[in-house]
Amino acid sequence: MSDVRIKYWKIAPEGVSKLRELEHYLNVDSGLDHTLLELVRLRASLLNGCKYCIEVHTAQLQKMNETSERIAVAEWRSSQAYTKRERAALSWTEVVTNIQDGHAPDVVYEEVRAVFSEVETVDLTLTISTINAWNRLAIALGAHSGREVRS
Repeated sequence: MSDVRIKYWKIAPEGVSKLRELEHYLNVDSGLDHTLLELVRLRASLLNGCKYCIEVHTAQLQKMNETSERIAVAEWRSSQAYTKRERAALSWTEVVTNIQDGHAPDVVYEEVRAVFSEVETVDLTLTISTINAWNRLAIALGAHSGREVRS
């Protein structure tokens, strides 16, 4: 029995292609560190409860030889394993992902801007927005078994 409701990558390939193009820009052209991008993607996926994306981004971090302490991004506040820049990005990830909980507070924005340029802040926010889109597609339409989605 398949847990896929709609094979959205087949039904709307042009739309999914645009998300992939944005991912390509973020991964290749943004200049943001790949480890940072994966930490952010994993944190958002954990917040959203997207099992498929959690597995994908955990595996990516493992391939990057990240430690289990760093992969445990839900514990970032109590861990010394993250840089100031990563901590700001993870905090921003939480408020942007949970934007309904009070928008994006100035204090968190100021933390991000202290360590990210304007363009990096936009690219970081695009990364968070994109993983949230993937999470929502996978959760709402049931692409957990559709491993080809992000291939």
